Amino acid sequence: MEKYFIAFIVALIISYLLTPYAIKLAHKIGAIDVPKDNRRVHKVPTPRLGGLAIYIAFMVTTLSMVPLKSEVVGVLIGATLITIIGILDDRKPISARYKLLGQIVAAAIVIYSGVRIEYFSNPLNRGLIPLGAYSIPMTLFWIVGITNAINLIDGLDGLAAGVSSIASITLAFIAYSNGQAQVALLLLILAGGTLGFLPHNFNPAKIFMGDTGALLIGFVLACVSVEGVIKSATTIAVAIPVLCLGVPVFDTAFAIARRLVNRRPIMEADKGHLHHKLLDKGLSQRQTVLVLYFISTILGGSAVFISDTNSRVGAYGVLAAVALAVIYGAYRIGLMKKTSEEKANV
Repeated sequence: MEKYFIAFIVALIISYLLTPYAIKLAHKIGAIDVPKDNRRVHKVPTPRLGGLAIYIAFMVTTLSMVPLKSEVVGVLIGATLITIIGILDDRKPISARYKLLGQIVAAAIVIYSGVRIEYFSNPLNRGLIPLGAYSIPMTLFWIVGITNAINLIDGLDGLAAGVSSIASITLAFIAYSNGQAQVALLLLILAGGTLGFLPHNFNPAKIFMGDTGALLIGFVLACVSVEGVIKSATTIAVAIPVLCLGVPVFDTAFAIARRLVNRRPIMEADKGHLHHKLLDKGLSQRQTVLVLYFISTILGGSAVFISDTNSRVGAYGVLAAVALAVIYGAYRIGLMKKTSEEKANV
């Protein structure tokens, strides 16, 4: 356990100490987020290169403390490419098409290194469902999807950093409990780097993680969860990271459905995300972030529970949670469409 604690603390300290330098670099290269529309919650120009400190903390600690198997090397190379894309976008926004292409290339590097979702576990008979030829596209979809899910919730000070840290620590605990020491170590290093950045990012934020950080964190979480929890024979293994990342996963799914229902481009930004809705209810930024931290913690606890319980009980629990989330999401989407139509008719 000492090695895990040291890795976590080392990454945390490196990230915390380097973030002020990231602020200076952001000002120097013009990586500043200037609020230009009412979708932005912040009111003053803020540097957005904080993810660079998280990247350096993650890389330095991993290279120093984790055995460099081919899968780990693939994740590090892919993470480096993702970080470069994020830096370029934070300095001067690049098109969604090129960002997506870069994410696909980074995911392909990781898949080539051996990180793949090869099967789903069957919770009803404890068997395995092999994916065969669908393994590569399923892994690609998972990595790109989670990468962008974290990016989409990065809308309030400290939100993405805190939710990602909770997910990382929860997944690390589950991985360690299932004998996946290296996976747990990587997740704790990521959690340390993210938490080291959080004091600079919590409201009022001195710096944003930007795409540099949000894409990096999502990418690493996606890759490591594939290599660890999803590859295990744990009951309903694929549901565990989905629950741990429940806030960004469900928020992203509802955002896509909402835009399709309202016939808007999927990549078009809006103010329909969960954190926007909580702000509309009168909560402050800090209150909204703390509420979403609490929800993430509950979902993480649920993931721990189903990872160590009877398969049938776990399956029913997950199905019930998903059903409730879908019903609520359908209600919100339908209500939103109705409201939009009413406004159009006025």
